[in-house]
Amino acid sequence: MADHEVREACLQLLSVRPRSRTELAQRLQRKGFEPAQIEPVLDRLTDVQLIDDASFANDWVQSRHTHSGKGRRALTAELRLKGVEESVAAAALAQVDDASEEQRARELVHKRVRTMVVSEADGKPAVATIRKLAGMLARRGYSQEMAFRVVREELADLGADVEEHFPTDQ
Repeated sequence: MADHEVREACLQLLSVRPRSRTELAQRLQRKGFEPAQIEPVLDRLTDVQLIDDASFANDWVQSRHTHSGKGRRALTAELRLKGVEESVAAAALAQVDDASEEQRARELVHKRVRTMVVSEADGKPAVATIRKLAGMLARRGYSQEMAFRVVREELADLGADVEEHFPTDQ
């Protein structure tokens, strides 16, 4: 197989969505190309900036945090799976500071809580509601501490008596 076939396959993959260099190499190998054929093409596409892991990581973090509500932990894991170097990933993740991560967690809880039965008959928040909301945040990569704090504060804002389920020393 000639270099132009590898290049065409690579450009086709990039036309679908941006990809990291490692991700492209893996996909091309699955298509049957040999590493000796792949590397020169990837080097050339990197030289002309069609492959740029830093740009890919920045775009990935921005998109997944904004649109999917992913926290830093989930984003770190996703970038690692995409083969992005730790230093490049760390630089991209720097755009998600504590305040923006917490704000996004609040938005997710606020949106989700509207569709849930928040209180039991006595007006206290249902334990299942607390678990579901905190679990949703945990699955999206938010720390346990932040998840429970945000859930507690959002439920309190709705007027729920949350102190029974959330001791103040937590």
